[in-house]
Amino acid sequence: MDFDYVIVGAGSAGCVLANRLSARPGRRVLLLEAGPADRNPLIHMPAGLAKLVGDPRGWAKLYGSRRINWGYRTEPEPALLGRRLWWPRGKVLGGSSAINAMCYVRGAPADYDGWAAATGDARWSWAQVLPWFLRAEDNTRGASAWHGAGGPLGVADLRWHSPLSDAFVQAGTEAGYARNDDFNGPRQDGFGLYQVTQRHGARCSTAVAYLRPALGRPNLLVRTHAAVERVLIEHGRAVGVQLRGGERIEAGEVILAGGVINSPQLLMLSGIGPADHLRWHGIAVVADRPDVGGQLQDHLDLCTVIGTASGTHTYDRLNEAAVAWRFLRHRDGVGSSNVAEGGGFVRSRYAADERCDVQFHFIPAQLDDHGSVKPPGYGYTVHACYLHPRSRGRLRLKSADPAQPIGIEANYLGDPDGHDLKLMIEAARLSAGILAQPAFAPYRGQPRFPDHALRTDAEYEAFIRQRAETIYHPVGTCRMGTDAQSVVDGELRVRGVTALRVVDASVMPSLPTGNTNAPTIMIAERASALLLGED
Repeated sequence: MDFDYVIVGAGSAGCVLANRLSARPGRRVLLLEAGPADRNPLIHMPAGLAKLVGDPRGWAKLYGSRRINWGYRTEPEPALLGRRLWWPRGKVLGGSSAINAMCYVRGAPADYDGWAAATGDARWSWAQVLPWFLRAEDNTRGASAWHGAGGPLGVADLRWHSPLSDAFVQAGTEAGYARNDDFNGPRQDGFGLYQVTQRHGARCSTAVAYLRPALGRPNLLVRTHAAVERVLIEHGRAVGVQLRGGERIEAGEVILAGGVINSPQLLMLSGIGPADHLRWHGIAVVADRPDVGGQLQDHLDLCTVIGTASGTHTYDRLNEAAVAWRFLRHRDGVGSSNVAEGGGFVRSRYAADERCDVQFHFIPAQLDDHGSVKPPGYGYTVHACYLHPRSRGRLRLKSADPAQPIGIEANYLGDPDGHDLKLMIEAARLSAGILAQPAFAPYRGQPRFPDHALRTDAEYEAFIRQRAETIYHPVGTCRMGTDAQSVVDGELRVRGVTALRVVDASVMPSLPTGNTNAPTIMIAERASALLLGED
């Protein structure tokens, strides 16, 4: 059977595309996913993310998370003492929206006005992307100028959160920042609890929100465990894809939605990328696109962990069976928590424009090595990241074998003027100031990471180089733009090849001011309309 569209990757963007494109009865749509169906119960119980995101050592095999997590690692990072950082990405229906912390954050209006300038396409401006955010959203607070209701994606307030998260929000106000109960409202700055992509207390991934309602359509076919090894290109036009094992599938248009790592890797394996690099691996060059895999950006994050005298209100060492039982019966309790409950956005003294440049995530538990290590005792954790890094990394093939993971050179803190390090030090200092506020006095114990108060920039720098990790927001490896180096244009069409588009976080020309899942869903909503002529 031939298809009008073949979508490679059933993640945050791919499930949106499958729903919207197959809603047109005459369009035949095939959705291919390298991973399995989203049957793991830990996906749907929000707090289960703690077992899905961490480095797959120990419990990961027990809980089956190795099957649904690509489990990437960076190459040794020069500015981080040669450490190879853990990069979890979803390998399952729903992609990373099935294993993330569910924080629903759009970013700042200026982010999208910057995208419009980068692409020369006003349709990426804030005024014109906001309707696509609203179209996706089904917010329990109801419809307003800032929120949508009735869309596929459930967005809700947390049904359960720890009093420690309330203390974090109070500490933010004690430090002089505003209280903000809606980071997607008229202003982003301030401290509050995150709204989350949940419905009735359960995770609302894009597989749940978009794919499930469309599965009964006769013009939509979904295949799991279907790994694509290259795009088939004839006379400069994409005509289909080839699966591992040799099966060829023809389509009128190919849409790559594999994410920031897999989409550029597949382009390179198909002959689209930096010409010299492809020739080095014996790959025939179809289109010389130097920035495929380039312009990699990510939010580097630093955890500060404080111990407590008792386990009251923390999520360390819970009775997991009791948590799961309550969730299954009532869809509430700790099992409905997204773990990263509290948040904050601030403008540091170094902010370059009106946007916030530091973000916080608060966890009422101790977090070490993405949760794969359990420190003794009880405590709580504040994450802080700088939102607008200047460092740029890249992806490069290690082999022409599609089964081999690509090399990830994130190049954290790699900007030549040291700007990113300065802002990370500032983010760490701001964290320390918030944790020192009176709101934490009833809970505060001994510091764990770092194990003593840091005072000088040199001490902060050493701690950052030893401990900083990703907060899971990579973008930019197939960036859109108007310049000759850009990979896709404003309509997400790959330059140099017709009938081929990329629709996922890799097309973002710059990082949004916050989490990346909501913007990725918006991109897929708008791309669907472009493909159907409904924009």
